[in-house]
Amino acid sequence: MTQRPVDVLVAGGGGFIGGHLVADLLAQGKSVRSVDVKPFDEWYQVHPDAQNVQADLSLRDNAFDATDGAGEVFMLAADMGGMGFIENNKALCMLSVLTSTHMLQAAKETGVERYFYSSSACVYAAEKQTDTAVTALKEADAYPAMPEDGYGWEKLFTERMCRHFREDYGLTTRVARYHNVYGPEGTWTGGREKAPAAVCRKVAEAVISGRHEIEIWGDGEQTRSFMYIDDCVQGSQMILADDFADPINLGSSELVSINRLVDIVEEIAGIKCERNYKLDAPQGVRGRNSDNTLIQEVYGWEPSISLADGLARTYAWVYDQVKRAQD
Repeated sequence: MTQRPVDVLVAGGGGFIGGHLVADLLAQGKSVRSVDVKPFDEWYQVHPDAQNVQADLSLRDNAFDATDGAGEVFMLAADMGGMGFIENNKALCMLSVLTSTHMLQAAKETGVERYFYSSSACVYAAEKQTDTAVTALKEADAYPAMPEDGYGWEKLFTERMCRHFREDYGLTTRVARYHNVYGPEGTWTGGREKAPAAVCRKVAEAVISGRHEIEIWGDGEQTRSFMYIDDCVQGSQMILADDFADPINLGSSELVSINRLVDIVEEIAGIKCERNYKLDAPQGVRGRNSDNTLIQEVYGWEPSISLADGLARTYAWVYDQVKRAQD
């Protein structure tokens, strides 16, 4: 199939990050092909001005069709979710390697000019994330390799594929390691949501029901950093456009505990909740934070949106979804 040429292909364009990225690219006047495995009514955002395609990119022919005529590719497509999903679906997460492999092959064969791969902080060695007061993770900390089982291994393997496609075939590849992206228009219920959306939902439900109590997975002292979606979208485009070729952290260095995350959302909502700790729930590593030294040196970049501001925007959106679902 010969596709109408486009400036950019967003693989996984029906997902949370993909939907926001497509919107931003269209706003810049670029022509965009947005491809996702999900039916259109399950896409997070559908943009009429984009070339929207439902296709399973784990199938080689579909990957080649989707990539045909695209100048640049943002490869965001993967089977993933929050910690509850990742810990209980390791095989599904590993099977994303089919999409990753076929998309790289397609990009090479169809003459794509620049190729962006969204990796993850889950590639980092588990032994470096055992304390809540974690030392922020530098890019070199991915080796010796012992990433998150399942999801993290697939991400690290595909990082290496991107490197070797660049070295062996001359495909211009760029890799960003995302650290916990959150914001409106994302997953907020159903088991795949990440901590910020889950906390926003639980607090919103407490407000609406009048029962001011919430469940927290683990003891709440596990620590993370969280990056607002607008910073992720801008940072990803910055990295693809630049000459720096090695994997690089894209995240916030603002480390908080899950308990502190709940504090902030409670302050936004104007309530205090009784906290019920589910100690046998999936928690992931004990602590994880982004060391932004390299991205500051290369790009002079830091996230522009604080956690408090980003959570305020996210909570307002999640509250509306919870209210609408209950009406």
